[in-house]
Amino acid sequence: MAKIIFLLAPVFASLFWIIALYSDKNNQTNPRKMLMIFMIIVFICFTSHYLYFSPLRHLYHYVDVLLTYVGHIGFPIYYIYFRLLTVDEKFTFKAHGIYIVPSLILTTIYAIGVLLTPTIEYRTWLFDDNAFSDSLYIQFLRNMRIFLRVWFLLLISATYIGNYLLLKKYGYRAEQYYSDINDGKYNNASLLNYSILILTASSFVALVLGRQFILPKDTMIYVLWTIYAITVYFIGYMGIRQKAVNPTFDLEENELNKSTETSILIDQNIVHQKILLLFSEKKIYLNSRLNIMDIVKEVGTNRTAISNLINHHYNQNFCSFVNGYRIEELARVHAENPKYTNELLAETCGFGSLNSLKRALDAKTGLSLSDWKKQQKQLDS
Repeated sequence: MAKIIFLLAPVFASLFWIIALYSDKNNQTNPRKMLMIFMIIVFICFTSHYLYFSPLRHLYHYVDVLLTYVGHIGFPIYYIYFRLLTVDEKFTFKAHGIYIVPSLILTTIYAIGVLLTPTIEYRTWLFDDNAFSDSLYIQFLRNMRIFLRVWFLLLISATYIGNYLLLKKYGYRAEQYYSDINDGKYNNASLLNYSILILTASSFVALVLGRQFILPKDTMIYVLWTIYAITVYFIGYMGIRQKAVNPTFDLEENELNKSTETSILIDQNIVHQKILLLFSEKKIYLNSRLNIMDIVKEVGTNRTAISNLINHHYNQNFCSFVNGYRIEELARVHAENPKYTNELLAETCGFGSLNSLKRALDAKTGLSLSDWKKQQKQLDS
């Protein structure tokens, strides 16, 4: 019974996030839709593994080819998910087919081999690698399986490295958009990539050991499937919270066009004065969810113009610019209310969380919150 529970844990974890991502209609972005497809693939994979390792293994031969297909497009789909988070507006087969087609071709060759192999030979070989070793059909399937394992390892490496390079290249754009980037928007995306590394590492271990080695060893199933379940759940949890690292594609096209046209008519000095008014008098930075499009709507220009203006006049990005005002507010509020808790200070000054406050302080002053308070006390005395 315990073995069945462990085998089903990643199945239910992936099913949970499929339902959660599908039902969250108000926040369905293109990256989230791709993440849901990835979770469907994970669900199919672990359901197939369940059939192999459970008392229902006599049914496994019905899903072996399906597992081969989805198992080899899962990592390319995860890479496409990261592309939608960073650089691509939406999925198109023309743009993204190159990541999927090679796996589809190779697995189709395997599927043709399965169709040509006598049924009794194929079904016996699935559970005994040494069965019918003199059969040309089985030799072909065995060689294809070895080749597909090598291809699988290449997909694992390419996915992780590709995701890392995307985040490294486009992470700065998040800092130009989200005022609370230090609260984890970019870090969450990195954690998503580390998660797939853990999932792939455990998959690699299982691949090297082989099913026939794992099958009689319940302890191996307990360990590996626990890692699978936790990692799948974590990917879903981080993914449903993750906003686009490059948020350009989340904006409405007509809004961008309108703001671009308006910006041509507005002098840069006027834009600068309006921004200063928003921050100095209206204290727009107290909104913990502030992003650069909120400024665009107030000022009437576009995101690029505001970002360039802040870079030019203050030599910093949007996130740093906003947090500078919040730290000034922090000094004032702390002086007037020295008994405020750290959490209340963070909330009052627009940081949104204590961690965001601490990171902003460290980035601006190089001081911890406690050291900053000591410094403020000395300045006030």
